[in-house]
Amino acid sequence: MNNRVNSLGQPVGYQVPHWKAVNPPPRAPIAGRYCRIEPIDIDRHAAELFEAISDDADGRTWTYMAYGPFGTLPEYRAWMKTTCLGDDPLFHAVIDTSTDKAVGVASYLRIDPKFGAIETGHIHYSPRLQRTRAATEAMYLMMRRVFDELGYRRYEWKCDALNEPSRKAAARLGFSFEGVFRQATIYKGRNRDTAWFAIIDHEWQALKAAYETWLDPGNFDAHGKQQQSLGALTAAALGTPTS
Repeated sequence: MNNRVNSLGQPVGYQVPHWKAVNPPPRAPIAGRYCRIEPIDIDRHAAELFEAISDDADGRTWTYMAYGPFGTLPEYRAWMKTTCLGDDPLFHAVIDTSTDKAVGVASYLRIDPKFGAIETGHIHYSPRLQRTRAATEAMYLMMRRVFDELGYRRYEWKCDALNEPSRKAAARLGFSFEGVFRQATIYKGRNRDTAWFAIIDHEWQALKAAYETWLDPGNFDAHGKQQQSLGALTAAALGTPTS
């Protein structure tokens, strides 16, 4: 943990003498190969997002969200108007560059420029985005902004501890599990124990190389099958044994 000992013989954290507060993330797009990240614009994105999420006929993608599902476009637009236009959380639409349509949502939240910590959340991928290269690239682009452009020290991922798909996604992306906060909150009338994950700045360059290796078109054969899995690449980047 790189701790030090003070003059009293007590262990203390390592020095961070050159740290300066960073900027909050800008309200600006991020361009990628498979997707583009754009700050939410109701007029630009709501109808496309509602069309895409309507593919989830039984509403299973909303089970672990604190809101939704939404039955009509006006209902969805009203929720966006009250929830998605602020600076924290800072909501973004994920645009599939092959169709130029919005197919998912993700945000930055709990933004703490003073100490360089930020969380990603409100991640809601429509069936059109799930299990695609664009889905992974969206997370990579948001991380790249946080670490490379803005200089944050810590990037967090939190989810309902019972949300196994979210926990697996965090591990695949290289987030390290940090524990469970029991009875952390209540949503939809249910208890939520919250699982915490994070990536820190010292891990970023190795993880960045893993994402870029996975996202490279050469990692996929003519049928779109991956040659190397992202989970294996991020585990190797972190020096984590794989089963």
